[in-house]
Amino acid sequence: MFQTLLPLLAQIEVIPCKICGDKSSGIHYGVITCEGCKGFFRRSQQNNAIYSCSRQRNCLIDRTNRNRCQHCRLQKCLALGMSRDAVKFGRMSKKQRDSLYAEVQKHQQSQERVGGNGSNHGRAYSRGSSSTLSDLDDITMLPDGLLFDLPLTPEEAADYCSLDDTTHIKHEYQTLHKMGLYTRSLLNPPEGCSLMEIERITQNVVKSHIETSQYSTEELKRFAWTLYTPEEIRVYQNKSTEMMWQQCAVFITNAIQYVVEFAKRISGFMDLCQNDQIILLKAGCLDVLLIRMCRAYNPINNTLLFDGKFTSPQLFKALGCDDLVGAVFEMAKTLSRLQLSEEEMALFTTTVLLSPDRPWLTDAQKVQKLQEKVYAALQHCLHKSGAPEEKLAKMVSKLPMMKSICNLHIDKLEFFHLLHPETAYNFPALFREVFCSEISFPDSTEG
Repeated sequence: MFQTLLPLLAQIEVIPCKICGDKSSGIHYGVITCEGCKGFFRRSQQNNAIYSCSRQRNCLIDRTNRNRCQHCRLQKCLALGMSRDAVKFGRMSKKQRDSLYAEVQKHQQSQERVGGNGSNHGRAYSRGSSSTLSDLDDITMLPDGLLFDLPLTPEEAADYCSLDDTTHIKHEYQTLHKMGLYTRSLLNPPEGCSLMEIERITQNVVKSHIETSQYSTEELKRFAWTLYTPEEIRVYQNKSTEMMWQQCAVFITNAIQYVVEFAKRISGFMDLCQNDQIILLKAGCLDVLLIRMCRAYNPINNTLLFDGKFTSPQLFKALGCDDLVGAVFEMAKTLSRLQLSEEEMALFTTTVLLSPDRPWLTDAQKVQKLQEKVYAALQHCLHKSGAPEEKLAKMVSKLPMMKSICNLHIDKLEFFHLLHPETAYNFPALFREVFCSEISFPDSTEG
């Protein structure tokens, strides 16, 4: 079965999006679609959106005009079988799989007949599934996934789905500033938030951060030149994919436990309802880990601390996720260049964690008030330390890259689950709880 699936999955992107004809990125909600249509359908379901058509309810939906009529676009999604309850990739029947495989072959043959050579398809696929580091800076090329949704209005969401040119990158950053949070002046702190309150928040957040960091700054300095030897790296490279994923899942789960404890100590977090605590942790946990990771990064030799020693990206070859690993190391590098103090890092991670824009929050307004106070504390911290004005803007500008890594991680996890369901089922419970909420496991799908 897996021998049949691998070439199928590797070539599925040659079939255009069934909704608009743009370059597809895989099967989403039961249908082969591009990232734009995947994101549009997801948002429409999350928001229980009701759209209307100002024409005859038969608008043409293609790559150039897919944003002009949300009603007809959603109807086309539904008509072609997109569903929140759709059969997930890993649970296709043999008949569905064979049909899809035949369609891939048919499409490839038709492309060859009209002069489309295989090299172009190969290049498009490698760009889509193995984003280079420069691609990660272009957020229009990245998956529009589930974890970190930037604060978009419905109108701006339509713009966000138009992946036609790089001007939308600028639009994305402008959106952050238009929302008000990132431009709020220290002269106008949040209502009812005095300078004394800001100082108290800062002390609480920094204390929580330091007490829940896996390693102190002194320990990290001692570890800095404890490197894996070439022989030790080869041992990791020769591990099976399943074993390496399992080891990384255990390693990440250990880090998650520190993040959970960090969140619990943040003033006001435990006052949120349990539903909102869980949603914020699930959606923001990897963001926090990515920011914290730059503490354990050595820019001199491009190494990260993993399981007691510093290592280069080559150690993770067995994962089969060179693009994801490369992106994580690049994220650590770009964050380390900002030279965040422990205080700045603590307040930044808390601001990101307390995002009121996560789907399905019960009391987003309460979360927003908490975030505003922490953000004011971050601004005050930077101002007090004499940091350059652009430092905060540079920190905020990392959010799209973090979002892309979160989405890429989920995509890789779903793919791994497809090929190795038993190993994925045996991942630590906390890891599954945080990252596998959309993946169907045997105990939750079959009687």
